[in-house]
Amino acid sequence: MRARIALRFGWLIFAAALALAPGAAVAAAPHVEQADLNGDINNVMSAYIQGAVNQAESDNASALLVVMNTPGGISTSMDEIVTSLLNSKVPVIVYVYPSGARAASAGLFVAQAADVLAMAPGTNIGSAHPIDATGADITGDLGAKVLNDAVTRVRNLASMHNRNADWAEDAVRNSVNINAEQAVQLHVADLIANDIPSLLGQLDGREVPRTSGTLTIHTAGAIVSDMSMPFWQVFLNALIDPTIAALLIIVAGYGIITEMSNPGLILPGVIGGIAAVLAIVSLANLPLNIAGVLMMLLALILFVADLKAPTHGFLSVGGVFALVLGMAFLINTGPVGLGVNPFVAVGVGLVTLVFFVGFIQRIVAARRQPAFVGADSMVGTTGEVREALSPEGLVFVKGALWQASAESPIPAGAEVRVVGRKGLHLQVAQANGEMKEKS
Repeated sequence: MRARIALRFGWLIFAAALALAPGAAVAAAPHVEQADLNGDINNVMSAYIQGAVNQAESDNASALLVVMNTPGGISTSMDEIVTSLLNSKVPVIVYVYPSGARAASAGLFVAQAADVLAMAPGTNIGSAHPIDATGADITGDLGAKVLNDAVTRVRNLASMHNRNADWAEDAVRNSVNINAEQAVQLHVADLIANDIPSLLGQLDGREVPRTSGTLTIHTAGAIVSDMSMPFWQVFLNALIDPTIAALLIIVAGYGIITEMSNPGLILPGVIGGIAAVLAIVSLANLPLNIAGVLMMLLALILFVADLKAPTHGFLSVGGVFALVLGMAFLINTGPVGLGVNPFVAVGVGLVTLVFFVGFIQRIVAARRQPAFVGADSMVGTTGEVREALSPEGLVFVKGALWQASAESPIPAGAEVRVVGRKGLHLQVAQANGEMKEKS
């Protein structure tokens, strides 16, 4: 009896071991988490990459794989990403992929911050010279400060990972750019891989230096989890463009001012309100220049003042100049260079000039026309005297009898014209005589 029980117990243990074996194998497999740095480097992208680093650490991932294809972006966001990668507790692999991708400008700094930098065939890296929003060099003392800071930073990043610091400096000073094969030959990148599986296969067992010690990468047969950017970050990322932000401000201004000039239209106010909220969200994620903000606020004040004062559009012209300058200075470009497209700024200025000097002035002029309904609509109409005015009596105007008065006697049956009204009392004059409007 005891032998039979022991046999059954043994079979149960064996079956449980078989059932748990696949799970144990899966649990033992390395786990790599992937984040895609695709597009401009901005505040939203920075938050996304920092979130990916934190998630990889929380999940005890074997490595974080950052697949890169970027033309560059905002320097402050770049610095945040670089700091996050340098302090990651898990190994960081940056992979410039697929063919045709690039790690340009700020992307060079992020790439050099990785423990391993890999590139796919047909990709390139470099072109990291600091520029302003128009694409021109930053000159003078400011240019020298920005350039020296960028050179020191990129040399540090390259040296920390045993890469070619001299070439990295050249990429910043002279915007040199090389392909994947040249990058590996010059020790700018660590290796070339055709795709992610081959990359992970090559990296298995690789040791990477850290200030706190050496990390060993385990990626053989790794399970890759793609940490896609959440929908709300995708939406914000689309909004975070200096030109889009400036256009949203203009649309908000158009809508709100039109609603103020014509209360009750509703639609312009709704559109302006929505555009204003989106503009605030966009600007909150961009490095603002206070001078640009003040110039755009001045433009809005001048436009509103022109609607209230008979300046024949002169204030609107000044507002257009303030608007164009404000758009030019709206974004603090920093070392990398990012700003409102200058052609868009000039185009918006011209459209705004037409809008405020033309359409809005017509609306204001229409509002100043004599009323066709209400009390003022009586002025100018004609009627007949039913009771002689000497100087007061009754007149029949617009289908009703009215108390009326005239400056000189008018006999019954005469035709009169209304020249003024005070409550229910009309001031009239003979229709064939000179009208004298009551002051």
